[in-house]
Amino acid sequence: MISESTDPVELTAALVRCPSVTPADSGALAILENILTDAGFSCMRADRGGISNLFARWGAKAHPRTFGFNGHTDVVPVGDEDAWTADPFGAEIRDGFLFGRGATDMKSGVAAFAAAAVDFVRATPPDGAIILAITGDEEGVATDGTAALLDWMGEAGEAMSACLVGEPTCPDEMGDMIKIGRRGSMNVFFEAQGIQGHAAYPHRAKNPVPALARLIDRLASHELDTGTDHFDPSTLAVTTFDTGNTATNVIAAMCKATVNIRFNDAHGSQELTRWLEGEAAKVQAETGVKITMMTRVSGESFFTPPGPLSDMVASAVKAETGRTPEMSTSGGTSDARFVKDHCPVVEFGLVGKTMHQVDERVDVSQIIQLKDIYTRILRAYFA
Repeated sequence: MISESTDPVELTAALVRCPSVTPADSGALAILENILTDAGFSCMRADRGGISNLFARWGAKAHPRTFGFNGHTDVVPVGDEDAWTADPFGAEIRDGFLFGRGATDMKSGVAAFAAAAVDFVRATPPDGAIILAITGDEEGVATDGTAALLDWMGEAGEAMSACLVGEPTCPDEMGDMIKIGRRGSMNVFFEAQGIQGHAAYPHRAKNPVPALARLIDRLASHELDTGTDHFDPSTLAVTTFDTGNTATNVIAAMCKATVNIRFNDAHGSQELTRWLEGEAAKVQAETGVKITMMTRVSGESFFTPPGPLSDMVASAVKAETGRTPEMSTSGGTSDARFVKDHCPVVEFGLVGKTMHQVDERVDVSQIIQLKDIYTRILRAYFA
């Protein structure tokens, strides 16, 4: 039972007790919908493709001053449950830490901004509107999560003027980093098709392994760039290389490999795809082995230039933590990659050291501190 004071620790615990491994919701959004509705928020569901999504607004629709929070209640699988020292969905508090899958990434962040928003509108109803866009599909393929919420908002005439994504952003200490951009990400799946044969008679076969190995080596050895003004160098990592062949005396007919590219604002996914296709065509011409590829883009790189939004967030962080946060574009992808096409967006949340790990846990005092930071941001925005 969530208390009237909207304790963010209590709310985090209630959410952690919902085993909402993507794509399951397990009641997490209903908990949030109940407390938001009680505080006067208009709540609507924007479910799509079997994914649960919650939209909540306090204040007038399409108000020119509408501050948004975005986050997710879905979590990654537990992994080896026997390796945990606490029930992954028990929300046990021990030695000042709340344990559980999603405690850091990012049910505590959702709880903190929901609690901040509820208490803020009750205490000082602002001249403007507050939107909470909460998805159950961030840890999955993300096609029916925040993207679906934004599609629904566009059709319904809803809009945010600015948005804060509550992902864990701090690498070491509370308040040490704000994310103002993210690298793009794409996975590329290669398949080389040859002719199977006996290893003692290689001239009668067409071995796809050396051909694909040649291509992958060229890609992995290539320097994409040396970094840009706001981003580290782009990277290409080889994540799989496999024939599925268990016989030592057989040349396989087919070989597969996958690479992941994390790219900065010097590139776009289409340009990188053309480069990859060109390199594959060269190796195919050199070896006679047919090479095909399929590309899956998770998101393009983006950058929100430092300005009023990031300065406001940084000021609130420093006031509550005493630290001046670094404005960074490091890390993987987040749902900010969708929000950036809707309105200016920055990310700030907790220390993320234990996210996705066994015994994922969050410092209870930092949940309270995060709520205070979000409250201070709302006060500054509507001042």
